[in-house]
Amino acid sequence: MRAREVEYGTGEDAAPVEMLAALFDARGWACEITSQNEIAGEVQGSWAKYQIKAIWRSEDNVLQLLCLPDIRVSEDKNRAAYELLAMVNEQVWLGHFDVWSNGNVLLYRHGALLGDDGLLSIQQAQALIETAIDECDRFYPAFQFVFWGDKSPRQALESAMVDAVGEA
Repeated sequence: MRAREVEYGTGEDAAPVEMLAALFDARGWACEITSQNEIAGEVQGSWAKYQIKAIWRSEDNVLQLLCLPDIRVSEDKNRAAYELLAMVNEQVWLGHFDVWSNGNVLLYRHGALLGDDGLLSIQQAQALIETAIDECDRFYPAFQFVFWGDKSPRQALESAMVDAVGEA
C-alpha cells in the first residue's frame, strides 16, 4: 500500500501514517505501510537498529508509537527487568518503557493525542520519532548492563546515566 504524496517540510499537516511515511522517505529510512492505519520502519540509533511501529486509531485520534530496540527479556532476568523499568520510567517525560508480554520484548511506547482534525504535522512526526530514538539510546546501556553485564538495576542505571552525561 502506498501513501499519497506528502511533500516533506511544506508545513501542511497530513494523515498520521502518510506524514510518517513522508518523514521516513525524506530521511532515507526503510518503512512499509502495513495498513491504512499502520506503518513500520527501521531506524539506526546510536546503539542499535530500532524497529518503529505507529498505529493510528481514528476513533479517538490517538497515534501510538512503538520503538523496539531488539532486546528480549529472559525469564531469569524478569525481576531485574521490571525493577529497572520502574527506575527508567521515572526518568522519562514522554512515553514509557515496557516489556511486551507476547515474546518478552522490551519496547518504548508513546501515545500521542492529536487534534480534532486527526492530522499530524511534520514537526510532531519528527518529535515523536526523535524522542523515541533518543530515549532508547539513552537507556539502552542500562538494559545491556542488567541483561548481559549482570549489574543490579540501580548500578546499571547509574552507570548509564553517568555515561550519557559524559557523552554531551
